[in-house]
Amino acid sequence: MSIRSVLAATAAEYTAGPAAAGTYSMSAGRAGAIVAALLGVAGVVAGGLAVARSARRAAVAALAAGLLGTAAGGLVMVTSGGGIGTGNGLGGAIVALAVGLVAVLLGGLALGRSRRAP
Repeated sequence: MSIRSVLAATAAEYTAGPAAAGTYSMSAGRAGAIVAALLGVAGVVAGGLAVARSARRAAVAALAAGLLGTAAGGLVMVTSGGGIGTGNGLGGAIVALAVGLVAVLLGGLALGRSRRAP
């Protein structure tokens, strides 16, 4: 095998771009988006409980989970190779960003309320 054929094959793979993931396969982008969205949902649940009960620990948990979910969703969004519907997790990353932001807002609201309470 000559060097030219190896370089030509590598160049052809590089210019073809990322392939779309299969319908039922779990790509790294999909898995990352799912984890980010679950972190965001956990933050929303903790934030809702913190707002309802003015619990400081739940507010901090909501802030932490929301920030982690938002960061992970942003990371998946930046590193996804294709558009929405290619199976690279871009749609899930957008949802994770939105849910993580809601968790951060709820956690911040509950934390602000818990500081004012006697």
